Amino acid sequence: EELDVDLTDIYYKVRCVLFPFSFLGFKKKVIRDNPDFWGPLLVVLIFSAFSLYGQIQVISWIITVWIIGSLVIFLLARVLGGEVNYSTCLGIIGYSLLPLAVTATITPLVRFSRYLELAIEILGVIWATYSAGSLLVDEDLSKKRIMLLYPIFLLYIYFLSLYTGA
Repeated sequence: EELDVDLTDIYYKVRCVLFPFSFLGFKKKVIRDNPDFWGPLLVVLIFSAFSLYGQIQVISWIITVWIIGSLVIFLLARVLGGEVNYSTCLGIIGYSLLPLAVTATITPLVRFSRYLELAIEILGVIWATYSAGSLLVDEDLSKKRIMLLYPIFLLYIYFLSLYTGA
């Protein structure tokens, strides 16, 4: 309670990220209006744990890329005219790593087919990008959506490359 950790709020935000479609009825504004730090940090640490195999230094690198990458996305969103703050951007980019964590659990099961593994990795990056974009882009940035989605896409490709080691 002293750390302001609300597990039900984190669970709701995780569901918003895993199921980013508007027809499911989740109020995505909750992530924008009430950003937190502990949920995204937990997701980043989970993704780092999956990436840990054989490369211990990747944990600090993933956390650094998350913080700096969120700063870059925040600056781009502000330059494009969006009304977003850094903590919101940090939370959205962090929570949206969850589809890549799901991808990291599935890809070892399909190592027998490189094409299937690649398809799952591409779908994971697209899922994470769509999730972050649908949460970050509001009516202020709706016409400039692609200009913000492309750097987010590149950021998640980089996160995936840290996981795969390629």
